[in-house]
Amino acid sequence: MDDATTSTDIRLREGASIAQRLVMSGFAAAVALCFTPGLFTHDTLEIIISLVALLVGAGFVVGIMMAPAVVWIITSNEILIGQQRPFGKLRMRVVPKDDISGLQVPGSKRVKARFQLAFTLASGERLTSPPISDVTHVRDTVARIATQFGVPDVETPVNPLDASNPEMRLGDPLEPFPARDIRIVALIAVALCAVPYAYKLWRGLPPGPVDLMLLPIGAIAAFAVHRYANLLTGAFWIIRPSDIRVERLWGDGSLRADHIEGRDVKTITVERRGRSEDEHCIVVIRLHSGRRFRSPRIGSRAEARAVATEIVRRLGIAPESSKI
Repeated sequence: MDDATTSTDIRLREGASIAQRLVMSGFAAAVALCFTPGLFTHDTLEIIISLVALLVGAGFVVGIMMAPAVVWIITSNEILIGQQRPFGKLRMRVVPKDDISGLQVPGSKRVKARFQLAFTLASGERLTSPPISDVTHVRDTVARIATQFGVPDVETPVNPLDASNPEMRLGDPLEPFPARDIRIVALIAVALCAVPYAYKLWRGLPPGPVDLMLLPIGAIAAFAVHRYANLLTGAFWIIRPSDIRVERLWGDGSLRADHIEGRDVKTITVERRGRSEDEHCIVVIRLHSGRRFRSPRIGSRAEARAVATEIVRRLGIAPESSKI
């Protein structure tokens, strides 16, 4: 981690790698090319739709490939800011210590455990850094920077994943869905599957095999919603110095808690759960018994690695058991 508290300088980075840009650009280009056949038709509407899709796809490709990569190097006397686009020159800016008059640490609205440094300069300009990748030492990092630059009254960020917390918390405390909402969703499922059958009867037409098949499907869907809706609430992890408490809900809304201790862990890995490595990485713990526990979404791969490293430290797990 580039912004580890043990290094002299703090490095913060933002921007996808060339490989990630190529994958995202290829996906956008492939979707846009799916509309290419419409250009060779005689339908004006299809031609317009195809042209719009190609233009939007081209815009996505250009936007992805031209997005700048940003790196901040925070030293004891200044901040070095470098910005470079894939086909452009490196732009450098130096912000001396004496120009900094204020510091705030705003959180992210999309990812709870993501924090950035917002510096206010003497001129009134506001500079926002890339996210702090070591989310387990945000308070130490902020306190260190505030001391280095002599910035007073810096509000301590509320960080559920900070290593200074006796308990690190991943996700939100679980609450079962209200019974009324579950009944409403179950009734909607039954109604949607019964609509074709009711329509045929209303028109005086004989129901077809599909209409008849939908009726038991609706009943099964309603039963599944009523029985298993609470299983979709996810998990809530409480990471303590010697164990991890994993809370989940049974289908009836009652709480289920599992405890993971260091001696039970076989491997700890960081995996991507979704299309983006910037927001959809999680920690996966595999036990000697074969069971796997997947954490709630953490954020970027660097942020998930920081959490996994702290889990390894707290549980006293051998380094060779972690693949982070």
